[in-house]
Amino acid sequence: MATVKPFRAIRPAAEFVKDVAALPYDVYNRQEAKEAVANKPYSFLNIDRPETQFPDDTDMYSDKVYEKAKEMLTDQIQKGIYTQDWNECYYIYELVMDGRSQAGIVACVSIDDYLNGTVMKHENTREEKELDRIRHVDTCDAHTGPIFLAYRGQEELNKIMRQVMENDKLYEFTSEDHISHHVWKIEDKDLVAKISSIFANMDKIYIADGHHRAASAVKVGLKRREENPGYTGKEEFNYFLSVLFADESLMIMDYNRSVKDLNGLSEDEFLMEVSKNFAIENMGETPYRPGKKGEVGMYLSGNWYALTFNGDTNFVNPVDALDVSILQKYLLDPILAIKDPRTDPRISYIGGIRGLEELKRRADSDMKVSFAMYPTSIGELFAVADAGLLMPPKSTWFEPKLRSGIFLHKLSE
Repeated sequence: MATVKPFRAIRPAAEFVKDVAALPYDVYNRQEAKEAVANKPYSFLNIDRPETQFPDDTDMYSDKVYEKAKEMLTDQIQKGIYTQDWNECYYIYELVMDGRSQAGIVACVSIDDYLNGTVMKHENTREEKELDRIRHVDTCDAHTGPIFLAYRGQEELNKIMRQVMENDKLYEFTSEDHISHHVWKIEDKDLVAKISSIFANMDKIYIADGHHRAASAVKVGLKRREENPGYTGKEEFNYFLSVLFADESLMIMDYNRSVKDLNGLSEDEFLMEVSKNFAIENMGETPYRPGKKGEVGMYLSGNWYALTFNGDTNFVNPVDALDVSILQKYLLDPILAIKDPRTDPRISYIGGIRGLEELKRRADSDMKVSFAMYPTSIGELFAVADAGLLMPPKSTWFEPKLRSGIFLHKLSE
């Protein structure tokens, strides 16, 4: 059973929410983050990426940087930029992108569910990436960015959400990227109890995005348990901030690849090698987006190609059946010598939100060949997680991105 509980959110006052809400900390490099917060004193990115407040040569992992994040958060709470609800609530967070809506429940999830496998994972995490968020969360004494979770849709929960969404909104604003954000508060005790019960009857929920943030939040919780040997399990540090979405509401975009060279092959030699496992159709200058599973678009030297895998597709292992796995096993590894796609500097990953034009631009500039993938489905993600397996790196790109700063979860009372 899943323990998904309401909480007393620290959240922006309504007049500040649009200025506060920010894209996740990890979508920016250091320079981009600094540019993004320029003349935006209330943007939560200032707190999420506190190195933006220091000269460029400052060690972004020094104690003073994390202390600055805590200082700014405390200052803004004291100034009334943020407020905290008196009672434990659930919230509905709806994002509308290009006319398409997805709405999720904002809540706190038990770290024990992460540890016992109720919260299912499909990616490995790297310790060095976790350490930054561990220190940030621990120093700020708050979860500052929600984990993106998914569950198999429940009509009973859908009905409750539709009912609540007929009421007045807590927040309503449109961000700079033209995505609309709407929030409702659920504080009715009967509805809160019903939602808790529905989640308690789920045996699995899934991390869609935010594996490093989840791992970091859990490790902070375990650290707090060590520091408080008399803990009861009810303390806030035993839970991490999440937004939970029904599977049918989610959209996964393509996560594309670009490679720096042809591994010493001429273009004709490369195409000959590719043709051993893929049917190739030259599409000329017309950008080609795959239309179904098993197809890949490829851009090389001014031409787009449609690649269709012609091998055996009766895969037993759900990871082997992923299009990104097929490309890796039958093209990137044997032909282009990309042996470890996690660490090889010759491969670059490009989110589908950037479009096919970005694949062409990269192949015509700093790279050589680009591959447009058919999006991994949420069903494939669930199948891999259910099998206790891991996806290849950069298999899924979720849009729209949840904003940080709208909901904060304090770890101490």
